[in-house]
Amino acid sequence: MSLIIVSAAALIDRDGRVMMTTRPAGKDHEGLHEFPGGKVEQGEMPETALIRELNEELSISTEESCLAPFGFATEKREEKLLLMTVFVCRKWKGHPKPLEGQKIVWARPQQLLDLPMPPMDRPIAAQLRDYL
Repeated sequence: MSLIIVSAAALIDRDGRVMMTTRPAGKDHEGLHEFPGGKVEQGEMPETALIRELNEELSISTEESCLAPFGFATEKREEKLLLMTVFVCRKWKGHPKPLEGQKIVWARPQQLLDLPMPPMDRPIAAQLRDYL
């Protein structure tokens, strides 16, 4: 079984809202809301991957010191095990722009679980709701 590590961010704005993006067309869980991020490449640290992915997907930049480890989730798919590491981020530069055809939604913590999302994102959303 192969292990795929994914790094994601719970981006929280000054009003306490959490950013969710929709999965792009043609990908697993198309149209569902997720925490932005992506795959960690071979030899890459999860924080470095997340900084890269946020820039590639949303045209924002942040620093490792702005990423606070929050939690993780797992999902088994066929012969793959997905491990998603999640970081809380409250500070970034730039205004998020969806560069991969996804939509951006800012939700209050209590509203997160009302959004349709992939199974791995649900436990993180519940934790965030209770944390915030």
